Amino acid sequence: METAKGKTMNLTETLSKLESLGEEKVRAMHIKNGARENIFGVKMGDIRTIAKKIKTDHELALQLWETENIDARLLAILILKPKALSAAQIEQMVASESFTWAADWFYNYIVKEYPDKEQFREKWMNSENIMLARAGWSLTSGRITRAPEGIDIPAILDRIEKEMPKAAPEIQWTMNTALAQIGINHPDYRVRALAIGEKLGIYRDYPVSKGCTSPFAPIWINEMVSRQK
Repeated sequence: METAKGKTMNLTETLSKLESLGEEKVRAMHIKNGARENIFGVKMGDIRTIAKKIKTDHELALQLWETENIDARLLAILILKPKALSAAQIEQMVASESFTWAADWFYNYIVKEYPDKEQFREKWMNSENIMLARAGWSLTSGRITRAPEGIDIPAILDRIEKEMPKAAPEIQWTMNTALAQIGINHPDYRVRALAIGEKLGIYRDYPVSKGCTSPFAPIWINEMVSRQK
C-alpha cells in the first residue's frame, strides 16, 4: 500500500491500519464463532479495500501471516502470490490456522487454485492434524464435484460412514460436504449417500436462516437434485 509519501507500508504500518479499522462488534462475532483473541475485528469489506490498494506484496503477506492475527492473515491471503509458495509452506500454513473462516479463505484463494493441489489431497485426508484433514476433505469434495475420474466413491462413502460420527467438528463439516456432493452429482450412489446421512443424523437440527439450505445431507442432496430437474 502506498502512503502519502509514496512509500510502501511496512508491517507495523499495515497492522496499525488494520487495528484502526477494528470494530468490537465484529470482533465479538468472530470470537463467538471460534476465533482466537488475536483479532481486531475488521470488516471483510475493509480488508478487501486494503488488499485492492496493496495489490500484491508477497513479502508483506508472509510477515502478516507470521503475526497469527486473524485480520492480518485474511489480508495476507489476498495479497500473496500463490505460485510463489512451496508445497511445504502451504501445508504449514493450512496446519497453523484453526479459525475455520480464515482457513476457508486460505483454501478457496490459495489451496484450491494451486496447480499441483492433488499432491495434498490423500495425504491430508489421512493426517492427524485437524486442519489438514479438513482441507483434505475439501479437496476431495472438489474432485467429487468437478473431476471424479479415478476417485473411489464407494471407499469414500465407507470412510464417511465409519469416521464422521467421531471426527472433530472441523472435519465433520467438510466430510459432510463430500457426502452431499456424492449424492448431488452421482446418481448411482445417491441412495447410499442419503441413507448414510439419515443414519448418522449429523446437522439434522442445524439452525438455518430463511432461504438457506440445511447442511443436513439428505435435505441438501434432495434440494439440489430438485433444482437439476
